[in-house]
Amino acid sequence: MTQVDDPMIEADERFSTSHPDIERVQRRTVRTLLASQTCGGVGLVAGYSVTALLADDITGSKTLAGLAAASLSIGAALASFPLARMMARSGRRPGLRTGYLLGSIGAFLCVLAAVTRQFMFLPFGVALVGIGNATNMATRYAAADLARPERRAQTIGLVVAATSIGSGFGSLVSLSVFDPVGRSFGLPDYAGSFLAGALLFLVAAAIIEIRLRPDPLVLAGGVGSGEKDTRLPLKVALGLILGNPKARLAVLAMMVSQATMVGTMTLTPLHMNDGGQSKGAISIMLFSHIMGMYALSPLVGRLADQIGRYPMLVLSGVLCVAGAMWAGFTPPEGFLGITGGQTVIGLAWCFGVIAASGLLTEAFPVEQSASIQGAGDMCMMVFGAVAGISAGAIVSYRSYLDLNLAAAILGVVLVLGVLFTVAGKDQDGESGQTMLTNADRDAESGQTVFAVTPARSH
Repeated sequence: MTQVDDPMIEADERFSTSHPDIERVQRRTVRTLLASQTCGGVGLVAGYSVTALLADDITGSKTLAGLAAASLSIGAALASFPLARMMARSGRRPGLRTGYLLGSIGAFLCVLAAVTRQFMFLPFGVALVGIGNATNMATRYAAADLARPERRAQTIGLVVAATSIGSGFGSLVSLSVFDPVGRSFGLPDYAGSFLAGALLFLVAAAIIEIRLRPDPLVLAGGVGSGEKDTRLPLKVALGLILGNPKARLAVLAMMVSQATMVGTMTLTPLHMNDGGQSKGAISIMLFSHIMGMYALSPLVGRLADQIGRYPMLVLSGVLCVAGAMWAGFTPPEGFLGITGGQTVIGLAWCFGVIAASGLLTEAFPVEQSASIQGAGDMCMMVFGAVAGISAGAIVSYRSYLDLNLAAAILGVVLVLGVLFTVAGKDQDGESGQTMLTNADRDAESGQTVFAVTPARSH
């Protein structure tokens, strides 16, 4: 592995094949990301959970409240690729640190919106908070930079699991703890939740800055030198994804997973409210959905490593169909059916995102990985934003059932995408390797785990 001679990279992070104890560095990296992800998860959900409430309180408009909430996905979509290019140039630490700092600034702007009663600060602030969300998602790739191939998805799942702690805790304490504390200091309603989010994003940025040393992407060889810029233009990155069957399927899976989750969840609380269900019931549904997304992610990652990415993506599509149909055919007053369906959709998201992230990571050489991952996340976030905005129109002009039927169709598309990809490999004479685990494929290819190779795919 070549050394990195970039003035943006500190001397203590230069790496050669003689660098000691990669496993020790990886353990430190994962612990650091777990801590930052937990803080970032609390910061994100604490503020986002009251976004629509604050917008409605300021404007009295459900349309503007929906716009403010959708700004989170818009901000995440716009930031995913620029953050990835920053990481490709300077390493994971500068990119993650910058993302969390921008998320903190956004949360402070939301506090300003609550104090001044000026709506214009809110969507802009929430869009910056969305950059914090994109940063949370990017940590899963940082965890995979130095992971052994046979443990790559498991490591991604472990870091994603930290979000269950952060998001679950944030959803429970936002209105019950953070907001009352804010009011005790003279802040208006909902400002306390955003203030807590701003402070927690700052803590996450500090953890990254202090603890993410050495930088995992630098050690993996994914950062270019002064003579070799590893950053890819967006058009090139998207072209590489479209031209690679593995990457194409991975991005499709992430887009389907995000769209079904965001699209159905956007309107489910209102659907339950129309059925006369209590705020407590809605909170339990949200908590159960979040647990479905994150709580089992270490197990899902281990399964993705053991049985392969493709079977897990098929399961994701099947779970998406099952959850959407269960929730969609349940009447609005049916707590168990809606909660159960949304929990299964959350689990479908977990299966899809973790397996797809592992597939995308191994599809290209390490020096291209950061830009490719950013382009994939951008596609995922854009499709999620479109789904969230479209959900209101579908329910307004059709019904909640039709919204869930649309989500189920996307699940079917994912299953068909896996089958077509496998069929294409069969035609190329690769059918015998289609369902192999990463460890099996690495052994067959003779790939050195921590060396820069012509490609990271197997």
